[in-house]
Amino acid sequence: MLPSAPLPPLRMSAPALTGRIDSAITLSTVARLVASGTAVSKADLAPAAGLARTTVSTAVDELLARGVLRQDGTRPTAGRGRPADRLALAPRGGHVLLADVGARGAHLAVVDLSQQILAHAHVDVDVTAGPDAALATIESRLTELRAKAPDGVPARAVVIGLPGPVDGHLGIPVRPPIMPGWHAYPVSVRLQQTFDCPVVLENDVNLRALGEARALPADQVPLLFVKVGTGIGGGLVTSEGVLHHGADGAAGDIGHVRVRGAPDDACVCGNVGCIEAVASAAAVARKLGSASATGSITGSIAELRGLLGRGDATAVGLVREAAGLIGELVATLVHFYNPARVTLGGSLTAASDELLAGVRSVVYQRALPLATRNLVLTNSVLGEYAGLAGAIVLGIERVLSAESIDTLTAGR
Repeated sequence: MLPSAPLPPLRMSAPALTGRIDSAITLSTVARLVASGTAVSKADLAPAAGLARTTVSTAVDELLARGVLRQDGTRPTAGRGRPADRLALAPRGGHVLLADVGARGAHLAVVDLSQQILAHAHVDVDVTAGPDAALATIESRLTELRAKAPDGVPARAVVIGLPGPVDGHLGIPVRPPIMPGWHAYPVSVRLQQTFDCPVVLENDVNLRALGEARALPADQVPLLFVKVGTGIGGGLVTSEGVLHHGADGAAGDIGHVRVRGAPDDACVCGNVGCIEAVASAAAVARKLGSASATGSITGSIAELRGLLGRGDATAVGLVREAAGLIGELVATLVHFYNPARVTLGGSLTAASDELLAGVRSVVYQRALPLATRNLVLTNSVLGEYAGLAGAIVLGIERVLSAESIDTLTAGR
C-alpha cells in the first residue's frame, strides 16, 4: 500500500564545498549537486563543484558506471552548442528503508534514490512493550516490504525515527519518558546487523520538521514543527535547511517545558505541569473521559478525534484550553528562534482546525510584531507522511555522503 497522496519532490541539500580533494569527497560532491538540482550536467558541475572539468568528468563517468547516476535526457545549452546530457540519480543505485515510529504505530517504507516510494505500510507498534518486541515487528515488516521492491537492489541505509530523545551519534534512545525499557538500547547496532547497512536514528518530530521544510519553498525556513499527539515535541530546521540538534541532540524537546497558567498535573517525566501532561492529545482525551457524566467515553485519542469531527462542545472546549497553553509556549519559541514558519502536526490537527485557531490567536496576541509580521503559522502540508519525507531526505543524503559513497559499487 502506497500513501494515498504521493509525496512532492523533496529538496536535497547542496554540499558544502571544502578545500579537501579526495575520491570520496569528489564523488559525494558531484552526486549531491545532481541530487539537489544545483547542477545536472557536466558543464554545470565543474563551476558548481569548484573542480576542474576533467575531475568532474571522471567522477560523473564513475558514478554512471556504479549505477548511482543515470542519463535523463538532455537540456538545452546557450547559443548553438549541442544539448547537454542531463543527469539524475539512478533508481537502482540502492534502496533506503524507512521507519517513522510513533507511540502506537509506525509508517514503514522502501524508497529508491530517486525518491520513489516502492512499498509502504502502516503497522501497529506499541513502544511501551519494549524495544525487542517493537523492533522485531519493524524488522519483519521492512523485510516483507523489501520483497515487494525490485530485486537485486541492495539496501544502502536505514532511517528510523522514535518518539523520544535520542543520541544519533551513539544510535541509542536517552531516557525517553513514554518508552519504558528503551534507554540506551542499541537501536542502530541492531538494525545495522539485521540489514547490513548504515543506520540513522532520529527523533520522530525532527523527521517531520525536516520533511516539511524540504517539501516547501526554500524561503520557509527557519521552521519550527510542533507535534501534538500522545506527547508534545518540537523540531527545528535552520535557515540552511538542516536540523538543529543542539549540543547533545536535545534541541526541540519542548514537551517538558512548563508554561504560565498550566495546572500541576503529574507528568511521566516525574515533574508536574509539563505542557505534555496538560495539553497533549492524550491529556485532553483523559480529561474528556473524566468529564463524561455517563462514563460512556473511555478517554482515547481516537474518541477525541471523532468527537472533534462532530463538533462536540466538551471536546472542542478542552481542545481550546489546550491550544491556549500550547500557544503560550509557541509564542515564547517564536521570540527565541524567530522562525519563518511554525507548523502544527499530530493527531489533533487532522481532526479539526480548533487547535490551529487557538494557537494562532495566542501567538499573534502575545508575540511582538517584529517576530510575527512575516510569520506563517499553519498545519502540516504533508500530514501523517511528514516523518517519512524527512526520513527520505536523511537516508538519501547519508547514502550520497563521503562516508558512504564508496560502498555504491555497481553490482553490490
